[in-house]
Amino acid sequence: MFEAGDLMSAQPRVLFCHVESNTAGKCSLLLTNGRVHQDCHPARSIYCHRAATRNPRGLAGIQTNATGKKCAECVDFSFCGVHNLHPILVDLHNKYGSTTSAAFKISDGLRKPQAHATTSALLAAGAHFGHASTRMNPNFVPYAYGTRAGITIIDLDHTLPLLRRSANLTRAIARAGGIIVFIGTRPDLRPIVHKASERMGKQAYHVGDRWLPGTLSNRRNFFGNEVDKYRMVPDLVILLNPVQNTIAINECAAEHIPTIGIIDSNVDPRLVMYPIPANDENTRTAELIAGVLSIAGREGVALREQDQAAGLKHNQKKSRIQKKLAFKSEQDRW
Repeated sequence: MFEAGDLMSAQPRVLFCHVESNTAGKCSLLLTNGRVHQDCHPARSIYCHRAATRNPRGLAGIQTNATGKKCAECVDFSFCGVHNLHPILVDLHNKYGSTTSAAFKISDGLRKPQAHATTSALLAAGAHFGHASTRMNPNFVPYAYGTRAGITIIDLDHTLPLLRRSANLTRAIARAGGIIVFIGTRPDLRPIVHKASERMGKQAYHVGDRWLPGTLSNRRNFFGNEVDKYRMVPDLVILLNPVQNTIAINECAAEHIPTIGIIDSNVDPRLVMYPIPANDENTRTAELIAGVLSIAGREGVALREQDQAAGLKHNQKKSRIQKKLAFKSEQDRW
């Protein structure tokens, strides 16, 4: 049990005070300055507070009242870290009529991407920030909105239709049964390409590490006789950092494989077949674009399954009709 002097010397990081009023009901105040609320339970408590202090044992709770016993109005805050603070606050305020819905988390962009991108979503992701205006590629001028503070601002009115065009291409290739490869070789892009390929299923693969030169152009020496058994050449390659993967782009061009890439202001848009002008160094932008393209690919896979089911049903119906005609012709012969 700590006294008031011990509490002040411990410099608590988080302090909870429960103020009791016989007429106005009850309320709770969250204090972060490390001081004790003097009006906490004035009728029957000297101190009624809880604090999370850093000590050799970790995080500890503190409570004191006039009789030396635990106050009945205090909520038992038993937690081992600051991350468990949110559910405790939710349980505390629920009985006073306050409810908390699902809040936004940074990882939601990775786990729950948007199916259709908008200009506001691209703007919020920071896709409009380019490089310094002195480094702008001359061929990127049609996609530049202007400059501000020496930085090129990318015109998102051009980015959005090009992103939708790439999404339509991804959907069409997935519907035709094509293989799609996502490439992102930076450490922050590895979980993005991994989730994107998982979202599409068996028709998608990803490269999160270094692209090995000769993977496509010298695939027979890489994979041996497996080249004749399996499909080794993809039908579409999506690059989240194309500047660092120019070798992969050259191999795709030699094999006539279409490529989609995020192109920043310092890069020639002709580097890939289907450029998407946006900030290629922002992880949130890569999450948004990869999410839109992977969801479009997943829609294409679903459409392919529907087409296969409809084709199978049509073939079964056609075979039944042929059997009926053959049976009828046999009856006419007899």
